[in-house]
Amino acid sequence: GAYDHLAEIAEAGIMCLKVEGRKKKPEYVATVTKGYREWLDRVARGEFRAPSFEETAPLVQIFSRGFTGGMYGGRAGREYITRTQPDNRGLELGVVRESRDGEIIVDVTLPVAVGDGLGFEPPGGGHTDTVGFAVQEVRAEQQRDGRWTQTLASRVRVAPGWRVFRTSDSTLLRQARASFSALSEAGRARRVRLDVRVFGAAGAPLKAVLMADGETTTERSDAPLTPATKRSLDAAQLREQLGRLGDTPFVLGDLDASGLAAGLFLPVSDLNHLRQRAVEELLQRRDWAHAAVLADRAERIATAVRVEASSGDPATSFTLAAEVFDLDDARAAARAGATEVVLDPFLRHPAPPRARVAALASELAESGATLRLRTPSVVRPEERRSLQPWLDLGPPLLSGHLGLVAELGDAKRDIVADYAVNCFNGHTARELFAMGARRITASVELTAEEIAQLVAPWNGAGFEIFLYGRPEGMNIEHCVLSAAFDREPTTCRDLCVQKHTNVELTDPTGYTFPVATDSACRNRLLHSRPVDGAQYLPRLWRAGVRSYRAVFNVRGDRVGDIVAAYRQMLAALAQGAPAPLDGVRTILGDEFTRGHFARAV
Repeated sequence: GAYDHLAEIAEAGIMCLKVEGRKKKPEYVATVTKGYREWLDRVARGEFRAPSFEETAPLVQIFSRGFTGGMYGGRAGREYITRTQPDNRGLELGVVRESRDGEIIVDVTLPVAVGDGLGFEPPGGGHTDTVGFAVQEVRAEQQRDGRWTQTLASRVRVAPGWRVFRTSDSTLLRQARASFSALSEAGRARRVRLDVRVFGAAGAPLKAVLMADGETTTERSDAPLTPATKRSLDAAQLREQLGRLGDTPFVLGDLDASGLAAGLFLPVSDLNHLRQRAVEELLQRRDWAHAAVLADRAERIATAVRVEASSGDPATSFTLAAEVFDLDDARAAARAGATEVVLDPFLRHPAPPRARVAALASELAESGATLRLRTPSVVRPEERRSLQPWLDLGPPLLSGHLGLVAELGDAKRDIVADYAVNCFNGHTARELFAMGARRITASVELTAEEIAQLVAPWNGAGFEIFLYGRPEGMNIEHCVLSAAFDREPTTCRDLCVQKHTNVELTDPTGYTFPVATDSACRNRLLHSRPVDGAQYLPRLWRAGVRSYRAVFNVRGDRVGDIVAAYRQMLAALAQGAPAPLDGVRTILGDEFTRGHFARAV
């Protein structure tokens, strides 16, 4: 949570904060929004003080994980990521005093209520040993010196001395629900005003003019008005019958009966039929009007998102780029048929000497392959000095750093925009081309069909596809190695260079994610399995895409074999022949994923 840093954020000129509420329960969104609304109002009044424990306690209760100030206060150390348990234990309340059959006695700093969720841990920790339950009954309670002794009904036996955590606060949840339930009721109560004017004389049908939301309809009764023998038709009866609008979006507003002669009668059934016909007509007109608005909106959106571009027929030649971090892998890729080799010298410590990279460029050029350097996707101002000598080598470049794409494109450098620029649509592509990007790598979150739509205005020209490998899921300022060994970040390169060159993180489901520590001591979290888009190559080729990249960013990748397999596929497509699409999967076995090509994000 950023609550401890709101003053600094405001002083930096930030005008908008985002609360991440996707895939969260509404109670969570309500509680977090309420807290930050109050704290931001305080900042707006010039009160720059951090929220108290009592003020942040609702966030601790409503969120299922722990809290951190992130990188707002600089690079965080060991406490940034919790290693002993995967989630937030809740608010610690006290200890178990006694355990008896069917009940436990707890000594707590805040009272426990029916409906609360409680968790219990042994005194020395040991998250895997925890037990818990939802409180069904509070049988006894005593308060003294700011503490409560409560007897709780319990089907589980908890040993005395175990710590008590409130994992769910029933009162907080009830208050959160109340805060938005009233809003939803108000939303459902919004209805359209319906005004009515009626006219009529004996022997003629009743005429009603009904007006709602800018639409007007006129209806007449089936039967004529007749002199009344008992109760005559008046404003009260008209309001009662015409106001029966039920579940329709209308509510009766003004009723003008000045045009109706006195002393007349009309059966109630006729009034009801008149009302029903009028409501149906108004609803139909509302639908027509709404459809017209939607059609106009759709046309304006289509005009806005339409990208005008032109290109000739797709070329038959292709680019097969192999991205590596090791110089020997670069040579292996070129020997296997890569037309371009992308070297990421920053991916892992230590970076190779620049002189050796320059020599590699000459060596590859002799074999007909181009060497392109990949820059980090994150470059802080203070890091530009160390990057500049690499730029001064003058090679073609690949960068996911939008600022570098703009700067180097403006300088007429050969720069390819990497997938980190998040090119999802034609507008973004047009801007990137205008910046000077020679090629654009489509977002790795687009399906094959979405990629085809993206590249269509250009017939595929100028686009590159991440065809194989592990995308970087995150670039993290936090270093898991330095934190694990309680070392100062950026001063412990012996860990990643010498002692622990192969680092992985394992999620609760058992998937392992390789972690690369780059030259700026950032962690690049890689996907657990490589993406293989071979089966989508024919579709992408038909869309006109002629540049494809295979990425090798973990040690032990079979660079030569995989590059050769893709080269064979692309060569077949270029000749109009069936492509052997199973070559890479024969190498990988089951250790791959179709990734973004098959699933929309």
